[in-house]
Amino acid sequence: MALTGLQIYKLLPQTNCKECGYPTCLAFAMKLAAKQVSLDLCPDASDEAKETLGAASVPPIRKVAVGSGDYKVEMGEEVVLFRHDKTFYHETVLALGVAVDQPEAEFLEAVKTITGAAFDRAGECIAITMIALRDKAGNSTAFAKRAKLIADHSPLPIVLVTDDPEKAQAAADKLTDGSAILYGATTETASAFVDLAKAKKMPLALQADSLEELADLAEKVAGMGFKDLILDPGFVNQAEMLKNQTLIRRIALDRKVKGFGYPTSTVIPEGTDAFQMGLLSSLGIAKYTGLIIVPEWQTWHFMPLLTMRQNIYTDPQKPLQVDGGIYEVGEPLEDSPVYVSTNFSLTYFMLSSEIDASDHPAWIVIVDAEGMSVLTAWSAGKFGGEQVGKAVLASGIGDKIKHRKVVIPGYVAVIKGEMEDAMPGWEIMVGPQEAADIPSYVKEVWLRSAS
Repeated sequence: MALTGLQIYKLLPQTNCKECGYPTCLAFAMKLAAKQVSLDLCPDASDEAKETLGAASVPPIRKVAVGSGDYKVEMGEEVVLFRHDKTFYHETVLALGVAVDQPEAEFLEAVKTITGAAFDRAGECIAITMIALRDKAGNSTAFAKRAKLIADHSPLPIVLVTDDPEKAQAAADKLTDGSAILYGATTETASAFVDLAKAKKMPLALQADSLEELADLAEKVAGMGFKDLILDPGFVNQAEMLKNQTLIRRIALDRKVKGFGYPTSTVIPEGTDAFQMGLLSSLGIAKYTGLIIVPEWQTWHFMPLLTMRQNIYTDPQKPLQVDGGIYEVGEPLEDSPVYVSTNFSLTYFMLSSEIDASDHPAWIVIVDAEGMSVLTAWSAGKFGGEQVGKAVLASGIGDKIKHRKVVIPGYVAVIKGEMEDAMPGWEIMVGPQEAADIPSYVKEVWLRSAS
């Protein structure tokens, strides 16, 4: 029977030493209960705690990390099959490929493009976080030289994609320990790759012809004393990719089969059509792939894939949100418009972007609606006229403007009357339904009302 966080807490030393990486023993206990960490992190765990919690506290899917500092990337440690059951924790890593045989100028330009693929969306940075060096024509020296070239021009961790242990060794020797993934060992090369992975503290991706062979190989490697593994079941077609990725996740979570208790990966075949490349990448993001290596890519792949990943890996129980209060867009004055909206992050950033594009600075009063969008909040009773009216008055916006007008979203025009009752002396104006119509609304409605 699973223990609760409080039950686990009673078995911990309760010293709050922070050696485990968490501020309190209770916080650590909650992570143990969710199977997101291992008891090994606690330096003072008693023999009783180890005996009681030991195996039960180990996450069903091991966490694997590569890189350091701001560029550290983590995979695995997932505890549910469906994100609405809890949440997904470590977003799919997109590793975009560069090849050893590319001309150097083209190679460096690709490295630069991948490294710079970072965008702000809804107040969060979404980015490509890894570079995959593909072994093509050439020897160990050429492979090592290109690995060093990436490291010299990018802080991103690297995937060394080669089935040749000698080439992997040559490249790894040019890199900082822990800064790359070795990809990919087979039953025949496992021993050599494990020795290298141990020495360089680099995660190791395993490849096999079937799921059974893959699980057996993972257990064999774990028996050699190395567990920072990634499982690649191979790519046959889209249907097989979906089946294999789902089976590995399901077996790891439901049956606790140790050989499947690791994050997974997929290498999309070279020569895949650009649109199919995007489709397969999106499938991997949606269905459990921890690492996707995209050997041939287009820059137009970036935003759709990163946006999809951000949406899937947002905690469904805690939407992206901003704090309630008054926000300035540009340098608003006493006669500038006042818009009212919810604290759903995407809603706020879309609204502020369109206000900025209108060339008319404005105030935004954000009402705390538990991170819901406007229509969702209204239907849930979190954005009613009386609530919004009181929130606007309490914000203090009246001290910043000389007029008494606020603009509400067009989708909730129905709250206008209740807001007028809650805000005597104020004019409640109904704005456009879509944020994109803000620039025209300012010119055609707001400025005319002010004249």
